[in-house]
Amino acid sequence: MASSKDYLEFILEQLSGLNEITHRSMMGEYILYYRGKVFGGIYDDRFLVKPTKSAKAMMPDADMELPYEGAKEMILVDDVDDREFLRELVEAIYEELPASKKR
Repeated sequence: MASSKDYLEFILEQLSGLNEITHRSMMGEYILYYRGKVFGGIYDDRFLVKPTKSAKAMMPDADMELPYEGAKEMILVDDVDDREFLRELVEAIYEELPASKKR
């Protein structure tokens, strides 16, 4: 099942307090970037983020889910209505992500 454009737009609106959020469509799903680094995505109308230490600490009871068959598990973000929490979450994840690879 592909993700809806409406759900993507909702999540992007919730993340609008952050500058430099971008996305890329990939096989009906959406990869999310913050300052050029992948931090998560929209998969089957679910907002999933990379399982960094800070993300796990901020959401200790969150479910781990597969974005698609054969992928690594990611953390399901249930509380998508709290914009301040989402901003803090993305900023914390960003700090733990490796530097972008040069092409």
